[in-house]
Amino acid sequence: MLFYDSPNPAPNPRRVRIFAAEKGIDLPSQEVSIPKREQKAPDFVAKNPRGQTPILELDDGTVIAESVAIMRYLEAEHPEPALFGTTSREIAEIEMWNRRVELILMPAVAAVWVHTHSFTAALPGRNAEWGEANRPRVADGFRFFDASLADRTFLAGDAYSASDILLLTTADFAEFIGCGMPEECENLRKWHENVSARPSAQA
Repeated sequence: MLFYDSPNPAPNPRRVRIFAAEKGIDLPSQEVSIPKREQKAPDFVAKNPRGQTPILELDDGTVIAESVAIMRYLEAEHPEPALFGTTSREIAEIEMWNRRVELILMPAVAAVWVHTHSFTAALPGRNAEWGEANRPRVADGFRFFDASLADRTFLAGDAYSASDILLLTTADFAEFIGCGMPEECENLRKWHENVSARPSAQA
């Protein structure tokens, strides 16, 4: 199999790299340059019509797009350590927190990125006013997760999970584009320091 990767700051490929590192999986990879728009090249779009990284191409030619779908595949192939849970309760709680990251925080971060950042200045249809209007939504999202982490070490319970990976990569990308965690989010900052210290965070 071959993992089509893009380097930092791209958050979605980083999710998969961290996930694989936690499991000790060596993913053969090929870099796809977003600044060079290699993800929009015809040969790549033939593999993923959305023109986005990451994708995982299996030996039989099957292409799995979307970072969480790739993580799910790797979990099924390499069950230990379980990062999506093992009991019905763990699986549900991790899925709940995954969805909360993707529904509460990520859309607002993406809006700031697409509509205000200098790296995306050439994209058509930008609306700077809409992008700026999302900065308070990013801050509110971070405050939600800060309150959620008041009495726990990890986002979805007692163990590090896929939910921590999603929140970490989103938080780091938000910091990169200039809308990072509010200073008062002490629980979130403590959690961030903890998960960032894991060797996988450098993957």
